[in-house]
Amino acid sequence: MTEQPVRIQRRRTKGWRKPENTVIVTRPSRFGNPFTLAGATEWLGAETPEQAREACHMAFRSWVRGSDQWWMGEEASTTRKRLLEALPELRGKNLACYCPLPEPGKPDHCHAAVLLELANRPTP
Repeated sequence: MTEQPVRIQRRRTKGWRKPENTVIVTRPSRFGNPFTLAGATEWLGAETPEQAREACHMAFRSWVRGSDQWWMGEEASTTRKRLLEALPELRGKNLACYCPLPEPGKPDHCHAAVLLELANRPTP
């Protein structure tokens, strides 16, 4: 039986190493979230880091599924297409991002959670 891929919190601490079977999905990787905490604060009025993470997660989820509400134009379309075409590379892999892991039972407001869901959904 294969283990379900998970999200890992990437660390900047001395000695931290990327675990096996893990892909880094932070910026500036091609899987990085184009929506920033600073942008969420400035444009969406987020008042706390958690609100900003929720807003970035919502914008990423919406954008990657085809919405142009949060980012539109040729660059947005090209970036989304490139990301979606590369999703098979993430299938079965753990994904590492700097976002804090959620408390047990709480939703994961990280774009890596969206990528895990999309990359590992059942194939038709």
